[in-house]
Amino acid sequence: MKKILFLFLLFTKVSFAQSHFPVDTTYTVKSVYDKVKKDHPYISYVPTRSYETVNQKKEIVYKKIKDRELHLDAYYNKTKKQNPAIVIIHGGGWRSGNKSQMETFAIEMASKGYSCFNIEFRLSMEAPYPAAIFDVKNAIQYIKKNARKFNVDTTKVAVLGCSSGGQMASLIGTTNGKKEFEDSKTVSKFSSKVNAIVDVDGTLAFKHRESVEGKVAGLWLGGSYEEIPAIWEQAAPLNQADKNTPPILFICSSIPRFHAGRDDMIAILNKYGIYSEIQTIPNSPHSFWFLNPWFDETIKYTTHFLDKIFK
Repeated sequence: MKKILFLFLLFTKVSFAQSHFPVDTTYTVKSVYDKVKKDHPYISYVPTRSYETVNQKKEIVYKKIKDRELHLDAYYNKTKKQNPAIVIIHGGGWRSGNKSQMETFAIEMASKGYSCFNIEFRLSMEAPYPAAIFDVKNAIQYIKKNARKFNVDTTKVAVLGCSSGGQMASLIGTTNGKKEFEDSKTVSKFSSKVNAIVDVDGTLAFKHRESVEGKVAGLWLGGSYEEIPAIWEQAAPLNQADKNTPPILFICSSIPRFHAGRDDMIAILNKYGIYSEIQTIPNSPHSFWFLNPWFDETIKYTTHFLDKIFK
């Protein structure tokens, strides 16, 4: 009975307007703070930062699905030169979180000469995999189409994600040019190819000796591993890594489960001479990027890597 109800919701809620489908609001900066504070009493919120050199344009519609609109927020340097772009994917177990959670991160990276885009995508309670992957790839195409407006160099596009967003970013980067990961309903002359990946504590494999992914992943993927093993394997970035994978930075917490498949992927990248880098933040919890004292360190590692790849 539960499975029938799940499938009913799966196939009906996709067509509803945004206000009509269930929204999970459990993953917030505050919820992370409250959880982390117990073991790390010295933490603090990252204050809102603003820079005169950074433009902001919010709630830009990049895609429409019937009466459903998907938006992105742009934060870009006012310089007239073309800058590398960072497409940013929030975390939340593929079912919670929102693009605004990454605003402080995007503003900070924009101040360093990047054009940053926080992406809204369909979460698992609205649409199952691979809808979210299609959405972000469509957003990349939209950004390239409007590159002049946002001062973007279309040959220098990075995709960055945190937690479940890190898994998505890695999958998007490892599926450059693979048609089965492109939205056949959306035709664009612009490529969804990315030139670098930043995976912030996101798993690389769902079914792996190091992985403990279960019900939350199953809700996004459309069923358990026992029911749909091929989908679980397909959605693992580790299984998509090949000679076309771009350089990748792994920024890792001290919790091993979020690094599942990383070392195996690096072995594949090394085989093809593709650059990779690991930065592990000692004694850090998951979702460390939201809070002090880890926010600036995350920015530092991201900037150093992308400067090396793009500048």
